[in-house]
Amino acid sequence: MGKAVIAEVFPNSLAFELGLEPGDKIIKINGIIPEDLIHFQYLWADEEIKLLVEKKAGEKVLFEIEKDYDEGLGVVFEQAVFDRIRPCCNKCLFCFVEQMAPAMRPSLYEKDDDYRLSFLQGNFITLTNLNAKDLKRIKELRLSPLYVSVHATDPVLRTKILSNPKAGLIMEQLKTLIDWGIKIHSQIVLCPGINDGEHLEKTISDLSSLFPGIQSIAVVPVGVTKFRKDLEKFPVLNRRYAEDLVDWVAEKQLIFRKKFGISLVHLGDEIYIQAQRDFPVADYYDGFPQTENGIGISRIFLDEFEMLKKDLPCHTEEKLYIIATGKLGSHVLKPVIGQLNEIRGLNLELKVIENNFFGPRVTVTGLLTGEDLLKGLGDVPKKSKVLISDVMLKKGENVFLDGLKPSIISEKLGIEIIPVENSAQGLIEQIFSA
Repeated sequence: MGKAVIAEVFPNSLAFELGLEPGDKIIKINGIIPEDLIHFQYLWADEEIKLLVEKKAGEKVLFEIEKDYDEGLGVVFEQAVFDRIRPCCNKCLFCFVEQMAPAMRPSLYEKDDDYRLSFLQGNFITLTNLNAKDLKRIKELRLSPLYVSVHATDPVLRTKILSNPKAGLIMEQLKTLIDWGIKIHSQIVLCPGINDGEHLEKTISDLSSLFPGIQSIAVVPVGVTKFRKDLEKFPVLNRRYAEDLVDWVAEKQLIFRKKFGISLVHLGDEIYIQAQRDFPVADYYDGFPQTENGIGISRIFLDEFEMLKKDLPCHTEEKLYIIATGKLGSHVLKPVIGQLNEIRGLNLELKVIENNFFGPRVTVTGLLTGEDLLKGLGDVPKKSKVLISDVMLKKGENVFLDGLKPSIISEKLGIEIIPVENSAQGLIEQIFSA
């Protein structure tokens, strides 16, 4: 208990005035230990506060504060959960953590299934580890929306997929949450031969019957690394399969748009790329509720570029950049780079990096490692400027999944690695501001 460690203090905030610093811990608020960010915000809403802080040097200080109920403390915490993160108690057939490479940073092996992180950060949960106290809190605090991994609504199949006897209760659980006014964003990790076909039809039908409680349904392909021992259980999602899936979902979207006014069901971007089909127009993404799940980020990127390119110059001083990306990212970047190279003086080269670390079936840019870049950029001329998307790096830290830093790669290869915000604007600003 009590891991409310301050990571950042905002200038001119109440915390700044109190002399709080990164590394200090919030121990108690009005005598109560905050369990998580939700609990902290609830306790902090009082107008009279007794704040017990443990300074990073170990000294404990009690502050007595009078404030407006809506006045914030002005800090960012190291993590949103101050007590123990609720672990996952499932043994999913396709669990990505179970496919992780050995000897990576410890946080990558954490299997969380915490409803608080679902509400606060959009993490997907399965609902299999909720107890009566959790449910009471969700209901009383109206923790909405929640993000739920469904995969299948058939009780027998979902129990098999999650290897948990509680998994078959999913429809009852969803109905209960929705009756309490909780909105749900759902996902289906699609495994060809396991939860597709008639099973996918049933799952989509069951979930759509709970609209508007079910706000969105994402269908994303299963991720498979070379560290799986039973690769044969997970066949590659080939072009024909992807084409059929795109056509099937397009029909569902038309039905739902007539019935509900929204598309409701969405496919991961990589499925459209595998099918060699255009992404749906922006309106079909219903406000893009699941971009963190790889739904619609390519459409956002392309539309943003179309808007920004109107203001680009016809020529510029000579600029040479190499843009390193994963296989999937290259499909989106290729036409953009082609148009940018029409600007006189600009020379951009697209470099597609193979994922040797996790294996060739992992094609998303965000799972490229420092080791992959070392190998993939080995033939790049010295002193080259190489742009990479910041999705390759741990959020808030300048480190790849395998612990390497861009500076190490730059030093070893004699090139300059430049992380860029993962957006069309970020790319353009980097190219034309330098």
